[in-house]
Amino acid sequence: MKHPVAFPSLRRSAAMLALALLTGCGDSEEPGTDDNGSLYAITTQLLVADPVESYVVVTTQAEQTASLSLDNAIKVSGRALGVGIPKSGSLYVVSDESPVVTRYRLNSAGSLEAAGTVSFASQDVTSLGEYQANFQFVSETKAYFFDGATAQVVIWNPTAMTVTGTIPLKTLEIPDTVLAFSGAVVHVGSQIIMPVGWRPVSGVGITKKAGVVSIDTATDTATIATDDRCGYTHDAALGLDGKVYIATEAYGAAVFRVVADSPEPCLLKFDPQTRAFDTTFYRSLSDLVGGGTAGALIPGAPGTAYVRVLDETIAPVAEGTHPRTMASGTGWQWWELKLDTLTATRKAEFASTSGSVFLFESENQTLYTEFGAGAASTTFRVLGEGGKPTVTTQGLSFSFVQLR
Repeated sequence: MKHPVAFPSLRRSAAMLALALLTGCGDSEEPGTDDNGSLYAITTQLLVADPVESYVVVTTQAEQTASLSLDNAIKVSGRALGVGIPKSGSLYVVSDESPVVTRYRLNSAGSLEAAGTVSFASQDVTSLGEYQANFQFVSETKAYFFDGATAQVVIWNPTAMTVTGTIPLKTLEIPDTVLAFSGAVVHVGSQIIMPVGWRPVSGVGITKKAGVVSIDTATDTATIATDDRCGYTHDAALGLDGKVYIATEAYGAAVFRVVADSPEPCLLKFDPQTRAFDTTFYRSLSDLVGGGTAGALIPGAPGTAYVRVLDETIAPVAEGTHPRTMASGTGWQWWELKLDTLTATRKAEFASTSGSVFLFESENQTLYTEFGAGAASTTFRVLGEGGKPTVTTQGLSFSFVQLR
């Protein structure tokens, strides 16, 4: 899994277990102590465990400095995600080891209890992931799951917990490649705009092809656009001109840095009206920031986005360094890009952090993830306020949902 998600907008988009939070000071707080307070579900993956396991933790303190305990969390086998509609009181938990979605509902005690399942096995799905954005909720009775392994969208009903249809995307399949949907989805009107990237089945590299799947949620029809000028364009941001700007993510930039003849990280433009790439528009991400290893496009204030630039004085690149290590490691600077003028400015007040970043919405803040060395921890930071740290958890957190 990569980078959590993208939102329709940054302000929209077994037995019952009691879940507790331990603050950094060692005090504990039961989630249910304030029936009216904000409550969050954070799902974290312990990749260092053998076998890999995940935990769903409920906490009230996503916007405060705190350290989460996993002692009373819901344990899930494999790499899990917790997805759902914000403030709905429901959480849908999935894993890469199963095609089953398990629904949990928030009870009056502020805890989650299991409340039904639905399986996508009949659609030939064997694993559910890879990012939170693979699950897109249109309403309480309609949601989509984008599955790269089978090149389709599964349509399902989160209330009835039933599968209602599929949207085949077989034209996205390329021999000897892995198809990966993005963690950075954009909603424009009734369209879900999902970037697509490809990488070789074996070896280290990315495929020189960009793609976008546009789903009309009113008709459940898909339009597919591709572009052969660059690759692994997994990041997207909406411009004030109504166009969607799509860029190579940090992993693609890291590949370009260490693998010969790799596609240059780029910025492309997609038109939601024509549902096609603008063939006259192409920008090198490196050129936009004055040189260096540059990747990612993280939505900021309206009309702006952040590009990440690797600072090799902090994170030296040695022979044999793996691009995944580079992308998830520290040393990536923040540069703010104005999408109308395409001018970029270094944001020195933001500390250099890991290149792979997810955005999440809490009650009052937009948070981004910073992954610790060795996949040991995740710290959530405020997008703004100099990247002020908030809650920290063990493992890697790829999903975050406000329950109420």
